[in-house]
Amino acid sequence: MTEVLVTLFVIFVLAMFVGFEVITKVPPTLHTPLMSGSNAISGITIIGALIVAGRGETTIGAVLGLIAVIFAMINCVGGFMVTDRMLRMFKKHPGKRK
Repeated sequence: MTEVLVTLFVIFVLAMFVGFEVITKVPPTLHTPLMSGSNAISGITIIGALIVAGRGETTIGAVLGLIAVIFAMINCVGGFMVTDRMLRMFKKHPGKRK
């Protein structure tokens, strides 16, 4: 049991480092399109977190699953809001002249 937790913790820490390195290398002009594309990944994360939280094998697994669901939902909803705002910026407004 302890070996499994240590292994999962190591994978988590490595994923944090890789994610940080990938995100810091993205130029600001590409951030919004990439964020809208990451909504699909957040959806997959939500499904995985629901499965983990729903199993309820251990209390810590259920709590971590719930936290993962909350953070993935925040990321997904925020991504859709940014995408919607970005798309509204490119719409032509009927009453305005240029």
